[in-house]
Amino acid sequence: MKLKELADLIGGRISGNQEIEITGAAGMNEAKHGEITFLADKKHLRDILNTKASAVIAREEIEGLTAGILISDNPYFTFARALEVFYIKPFKPLGVSDKATVCGGASFGEDVSIHPNVFISSNVVIGARVILFPGVFIGEGTSISDDSIIYPNATIRENVKIGKKVIIHAGAVIGSDGFGYVFEKGMHYKIPQVGGVIIEDNVEIGANVTIDRATTGNTIIGSGTKIDNLVQIGHNVIIGKNCIIVSQVGISGSVEIGDGVVLAGQVGVRDHVKIGNGAMAGAQSGISGDIPEGQIYSGTPAIPHKIWLRAQSIYSKLPEYIKRLQEIERKINK
Repeated sequence: MKLKELADLIGGRISGNQEIEITGAAGMNEAKHGEITFLADKKHLRDILNTKASAVIAREEIEGLTAGILISDNPYFTFARALEVFYIKPFKPLGVSDKATVCGGASFGEDVSIHPNVFISSNVVIGARVILFPGVFIGEGTSISDDSIIYPNATIRENVKIGKKVIIHAGAVIGSDGFGYVFEKGMHYKIPQVGGVIIEDNVEIGANVTIDRATTGNTIIGSGTKIDNLVQIGHNVIIGKNCIIVSQVGISGSVEIGDGVVLAGQVGVRDHVKIGNGAMAGAQSGISGDIPEGQIYSGTPAIPHKIWLRAQSIYSKLPEYIKRLQEIERKINK
């Protein structure tokens, strides 16, 4: 389509030739003639001047750039919209496959796509335009709201509530038993895990994520939260809205996480910890105590990030300090 036609769909103001033919979207280094790319950060300005793309999405005009420019307040977001235009296929409902297993009492909204080898237990409620890919298991009494997508071989256990526009990637397990035991007479006695899981609207759950059901009550994932692959979330955890949980994070039981929290890769969180709104934890942090609202913590055990940076700078100098102390000791002894 013409650049002006694309701008009508994704927004932005054109600087330069509006009649440029756009055939796709790609990153600045791999973009070819006919494609549109984006510049989100001025540190890549040199790269964008060498791009082969026919148009660039940017916050402002770029001196020396021969390609057309689509000016946007948020180039990355506008580029994401361009990807949707060129590469996301229109939704075409498939209905319920005759090779899916559907138990009694299950109900379906309009325009669903239930692929072969899906198993839907009794009293399940499936909303409109829901897509269940092959190998998905849906447990008894679970509900999945409109426009949600569950990818192959995901397991959704009993009494799980999934909101609207939720994406669950392949291999995820939602509603597995919480890790709860009591030690009695030399043995670990299993505590029945009779609670559920609530996944609110617009949540995305990565591949092979595990979210345990609550012992009683519910494990809750707040609306807009995005969870990367290989994350473990324990029983009775409450995660707020619009959080980012990066790959290989482990969250123990009964943790409370506020809105807008970011946990970087491989963060570990001890049970019953509270993390305030807008807090952040750096990669591989070990969180053993509460983190106040808006604070950034790093390290194991996690401490305020600025203190951690100072400690790291000292840590790298320890061999030199030890050598100097040994020299002082030798002088004193002499």
